[in-house]
Amino acid sequence: MSVVNEFLAFIKRGNVIDLAVGVIIGAAFGKIVSSLVADVLMPPIGYLVGGVKFTDLKLQLSQGENPVTINYGNFLQATFDFLIIAFCVFLLVKGINAVYRQPQARPAEPPPQEKLLAEIRDLLKART
Repeated sequence: MSVVNEFLAFIKRGNVIDLAVGVIIGAAFGKIVSSLVADVLMPPIGYLVGGVKFTDLKLQLSQGENPVTINYGNFLQATFDFLIIAFCVFLLVKGINAVYRQPQARPAEPPPQEKLLAEIRDLLKART
């Protein structure tokens, strides 16, 4: 029973639930950005490079009933997806950090007596 108790304690800590929520939100966010890439960004890029659909690009290695192909277009599409998703996550994290960043407090101006004492100290140091 100790393994079950340890597992329950692990679940109750809250980190697991936060992680699960993060994974679910991340998956949904990934789908949105993948759609942005596939449906909004890639068609104009394909048009600019001559109407090429990247997912159709392949290198055929053999002929016949079941040809062997290297589908490098799918790899290019996945690479573009990754780069744009990574950039979007970077912007999201940067925005969250900006919101949660505490403004740095400026040091308070010292009272006039301390300024005067500092000047006297500096003059005494200069004399010796």
